[in-house]
Amino acid sequence: MKHPTVADPEELLAELLADRVEFIVVGGTAAVLHGAPIATQDLDIVHRRTEENVARLMNVLVRLDAIMRNDLANRGLRPTAAMLLGSDQINLSTSLGPLDPLCELGKGQGYDELLPHTEILSDGGLTIKVLDLPTLIEVKAKTGRAKDRAVLPVLIATLEERKLR
Repeated sequence: MKHPTVADPEELLAELLADRVEFIVVGGTAAVLHGAPIATQDLDIVHRRTEENVARLMNVLVRLDAIMRNDLANRGLRPTAAMLLGSDQINLSTSLGPLDPLCELGKGQGYDELLPHTEILSDGGLTIKVLDLPTLIEVKAKTGRAKDRAVLPVLIATLEERKLR
């Protein structure tokens, strides 16, 4: 079965929460959850890198038939616990669309370091940790990627609108 190329973030989040995976939503989905009018194709998360949490995340990834998305030879490579305990960013294709478990956003920016910079959001019965908007703006500004630079004005405007409420 071919995986979808656009994520179903609500279903992906529900799967992660059902297995009690500890994670923070970052990237484009975090921006959308904060009310930014942007589109995103995947769900980016920073997960807590403990053996217990990675085991729970692996259960979800197995259930969702996760394979490496940037495997040019299309070998159907599967993520491993060792990868998820590391420091790399992993791009996966799943039965619910692209899911990117990011061990760290940058050097020293793992789950525990980002936790003080999160907001708890509830939507449709789901309660999730989301990177706060000021930190998301800071992260996007540091990457230097064209797609991140393009979304910065929208994120800054969203932050300014929230301050006026």
